[in-house]
Order: sequence, then C-alpha cells, then structure tokens
Amino acid sequence: MAITLRQFDFISAGRKLSVVSAVLVVISLGSLLFNSLEFGLDFTSGTLVEVGYSESVEVADVSAALEEAGFESAQVVAFGTDQDILIRMPVDETVSEVEMASQLEELGSNVIAALQENSTADVELRRLEFVGPRVGAELAESGGMGILVSLGMIMLYVAARFQTKFAIAAVVALIHDVILTVGVFSVFRLEFDLTVLAAVLAVIGYSVNDKIVVFDRVRENFRIMRKGTPADLINASLNQTLSRTTITAGTTLLVVIAMLVAGGDSIRGFATALCLGISIGTYSSIYIGTTVLLMLKVTKEDLIVPPKEGAADSMP
Repeated sequence: MAITLRQFDFISAGRKLSVVSAVLVVISLGSLLFNSLEFGLDFTSGTLVEVGYSESVEVADVSAALEEAGFESAQVVAFGTDQDILIRMPVDETVSEVEMASQLEELGSNVIAALQENSTADVELRRLEFVGPRVGAELAESGGMGILVSLGMIMLYVAARFQTKFAIAAVVALIHDVILTVGVFSVFRLEFDLTVLAAVLAVIGYSVNDKIVVFDRVRENFRIMRKGTPADLINASLNQTLSRTTITAGTTLLVVIAMLVAGGDSIRGFATALCLGISIGTYSSIYIGTTVLLMLKVTKEDLIVPPKEGAADSMP
C-alpha cells in the first residue's frame, strides 16, 4: 500500500510571507543607513588589548584605572567571563602608523602596569593588536566588493545552468539573506568583524546550493509533468525537496549551535552569523526564491530544451 505524504501549500504562504520579508528588509536597510554597523577593529582603526584577571573585576574599576593612567579614550567591555576584559583604544592622530606599530608592545606594558597598580589580582596580557586607518578602510572595501562579486558570479552561473529568470530569483533571494543577516547585527549592535564577513560569504555559498537543489527539481517537474499551473508545479517541487532541505539545514545548524555555545568569544560573531544565515537562507529557498519565480511568470516554455543544431529531421 503506497504511503501518501502530506502536501504543504508553500506558494500561498510564500505570497504572505514575502510581505513580511519586505518589511524586515526595509527595517534592516533603515538600521544600516542610520545606525550603520558596530564595526570591529578589523574595519576601524586603533589598538585592541585583551587582559585576564585572576579574579572577578568590575568594568567601571578598569575604566577608572585606565583614565587615571592617562588613557581617557579607552573603551572597556567585559569579554566572556567577569575575569576577561577587552580594551579598545582609538588611533592617536598625532602619531604615525609606523610609530604606533613600533610602540605597540610598550603600550601593552603600560596598560598592564596601570591595571596591576590598581588591583590586588594578577593581570595577564592575552592579546595585543593594532590596525591602522588605511588597512581598516581597505578591508571594508574589499569585503563589500567580495560580496558583490560573489553575487554577480552566482547570477551568471545560474543563468547559464538554468535560465535568466532563475538567476534573478536566486540573486534576489541571496540579497534578501545578506541584508537580513547583516541587519540583525546592525539592529542589535553586534560587533561586525572579518570573521562575521567570512560567515556572510559562507552563507551565500550555502544558500545558493540550497536554492539550486530546489530550482533543479522545479526545472525537472516543468519538463515532465504535463498538468498543473506553474504554482502547482513549484509547490510539488518544494514538497519533494522538503526533507532534503530540512535535514541539511538541521544537521548544519547542530554543528553551528555547538560552535556558538562552546566555541568561545573569539568565534561567537562567526557562529551567530552562520546560525542566522542558514536559517534565513533555508526560509528564502522555500518561500522567497520560488515566489520571485512566479512573479517573473516562469513557464514551461522557458525551460524547453532547444533542439541541437544539425540534428537529423525525423520527418519523412
């Protein structure tokens, strides 16, 4: 006896959810425009000092100790536990990048000495980094260009592999994924650094792979199923690929959530971006990409295999 799986009406839900997605995209763009991103030291300029205390310490006490030592512009935040402190110092415009880089170790020693003088606990220097203004600007420009180039190459690939309407749908869905992922970082003021940018690029690759699986089944059903509207055929394709989509996303998320929980603060931004991107990308593969296909009025004629040139005519 054949078992009939339940068929979900993704298309009807997709039309409604596309409005929700449009609102979220507008909110994300508005936040990016007016609030920008909380760029990490990779994209800004300055010195980053990470210290560890042998016992719990208050951020206010660390800030007061640094201000007393002459580091008035230092920004102090808790980093992980209440024994880990992250200190950001802006670039001194009166000092050149070469001089600042050469004085980095001395700066770290001065910071540790100032903190040790005002605390009975042992203070350990764990990390000391310096990024100049020019390097930060170049990294930001290269990161943005990398995202644009990747989207352009994906559009060309999908257009060659499938059809132009599929390429447009894939890129629109990918732009949706990137904007919402980055928008969450902007709205909630999460730090955006190079590891997060790497996660966004990884999300683009993961998401386009998911969409190609769905589009491949759509193309196959458009060619072999004789009855049904484009909406019916796309809905059937989504139901046929649903188990693959959910299992792939679920198993990937299990690993990424483990990274987020147990991976530590150094990769927390990376894991957060991956969790967001995989979830949003899976959602857009089911609802956004296919909804855009229908808006572009994809038909069976768009996917007819063109006859080979020079093929022998079967007619007598």
